[in-house]
Amino acid sequence: MATATASRSSQGKVTVGDTSKKKTKEVTADGFSTKSLMKNAKVTEPPAAGAFKKRPAKPTAFRKFYERGDFPIALEHDTKGNKIAWKVEIEKLDYHHYLPLFFDGLCETTHPYEFFARQGVHDMLEHGAAKILPAIPQLIIPIKNALNTRDHKVVCTTLKVLQHLVVSGEMVGEALVPYYRQILPILNIFKNKNLNSGDGIDYSQQKRENIGDLVQETLRAFEEYGGQDAFINIKYMIPTYESCMQS
Repeated sequence: MATATASRSSQGKVTVGDTSKKKTKEVTADGFSTKSLMKNAKVTEPPAAGAFKKRPAKPTAFRKFYERGDFPIALEHDTKGNKIAWKVEIEKLDYHHYLPLFFDGLCETTHPYEFFARQGVHDMLEHGAAKILPAIPQLIIPIKNALNTRDHKVVCTTLKVLQHLVVSGEMVGEALVPYYRQILPILNIFKNKNLNSGDGIDYSQQKRENIGDLVQETLRAFEEYGGQDAFINIKYMIPTYESCMQS
């Protein structure tokens, strides 16, 4: 019940004041909850989805094999910088064994593992020819793991590797089409993630580290070298993709 206080003025009039009005305490509530329907409820914002948040990579088999000395490689310095010195001819390597291991190392971000994995993959793709195609099924999980880290550097490195992979041998681009469902979801997330803002200069474009641009380049390469079924499969996974082959 309301309570009232009375006071007498100098003219003898009585005034009544209501003292029952109190400030209602604000209640924090999640959206769409029963509590959010209360008049004094303050609805909290939904948490961030975290689509671009980095995911920690699991220990790689590449690191374990490197530390055991199982790879026929060494670090060589020259006037142009670091490069891999292969102790055997690359063409004679067992691609079923070594290529998936080097792809597994694409998740690495520390030296020298990151350097050896990245450069080793490109060297093997450069000289693999017909040996690459049979190893494609073994490369999908390492590729997916690298992209799923959401790490800017790792994703950029993997996209460049994918561009090299599709042109590394005959039918390789077409062999990747059945695996688009494993590869393309992450590309769909980063498709429009460009670092350009306003009139600012984005130096990442010069270093080819702009994820949005690299995704577009990779999708074009997939379509160009993936055969007649490539576009429709890309479009299914990435509805906003527009063909680069249309006149």
